[in-house]
Amino acid sequence: MSAPGPGPGLRERKKAETRRRIQEAALRLILDKGYDATTVEEIAAAADVSHMTFFRHFPTKEAVVETDDYDPLIARLIAERPLDEAPLTALHRALGSGLAAVHAEHRDVLLARTRLVFTTPALRARMADNQFATERLFAEALARRLGVDVSLDLRVQSAAALAALTVALGTWVESDGTEDLPRLVDRAFRALGVEP
Repeated sequence: MSAPGPGPGLRERKKAETRRRIQEAALRLILDKGYDATTVEEIAAAADVSHMTFFRHFPTKEAVVETDDYDPLIARLIAERPLDEAPLTALHRALGSGLAAVHAEHRDVLLARTRLVFTTPALRARMADNQFATERLFAEALARRLGVDVSLDLRVQSAAALAALTVALGTWVESDGTEDLPRLVDRAFRALGVEP
């Protein structure tokens, strides 16, 4: 058995820490002052970085709220699902396990970020572009799992899964986080005919 490879180097760890610090500062300020009233300069100052450092990590103010590491995690989980699962089942189970882990560790941050995206016009308008990229990522993960090219069927199934997830997230935000998000996701997939 081979030894595990080295973890991220010092430079990567410092970049990740700076990125996390900027996002946390942004979320605090935006929740306190509102999205439109919060400037990049204020976020940079609260994170103790220059505004140029902010832009090295996030190309726009919107990106500091939208950007996360969830999509690559979910794509990896999709690609690792057993081959005997139908694509929608694989998507549901990958989303379910990834979301359960994120929800358990970062529930409040996830709720705050999701609420901001759903209630801030500038962020909501960008959601379609982000969802298009996520749908592509999911379809590519399904194709990689099956050893085939991305097809219309895989893209439609990925889009349907993403729609189910989006409605579940919207319902969760509307409930102010009182409903259980993983259960909402299960209910959304049941509406697509997929059982847990």
